[in-house]
Amino acid sequence: MSEFSVRPARTGDIPEIETLIAPLVESRVLLGKDRVVFYEAVQEFRVAEDAEGRLIGCGALHVMWEDLGEVRTLAVADHWRGRGVGNAILESLEAEARDLGLSRLFCLTFETGFFGRNGFDEIEESIVSPDVYAELVRSPDEGVAEFLDLSRVKPNTLGNTRMLKQL
Repeated sequence: MSEFSVRPARTGDIPEIETLIAPLVESRVLLGKDRVVFYEAVQEFRVAEDAEGRLIGCGALHVMWEDLGEVRTLAVADHWRGRGVGNAILESLEAEARDLGLSRLFCLTFETGFFGRNGFDEIEESIVSPDVYAELVRSPDEGVAEFLDLSRVKPNTLGNTRMLKQL
């Protein structure tokens, strides 16, 4: 068996996902969410676990529109950083995106080096048409509000960089 493996998340992983991302939420690198939101989105998550079955990383793919998805909540345990865990999770999410028919992936991140090395480019302009924007603005999802750069989420996104990858 390899050092770690990536698999779809299960409901039993949610408390460990929360523990894993807690330091990043406290330092405002990731947006905190209520536990119920994680359970509602469990099918969006992939987790990495070490050879003993301990959770060492996570990431989620959220479909935003017919061709567009967002990479969310990508995190790796400190002692596993730089060992390919984030890359493996991102590759799994990208494969899922392709299977779903998506052609673009968005992220809002402080980790521009990591995402840049993985084919994401910084963007400034809007990446959806006005009619799609009008549909997306109806979503109650906070991540969609961040994507749209709505004023109500500005305090949560200060300093983050908007990045996009063509699949």
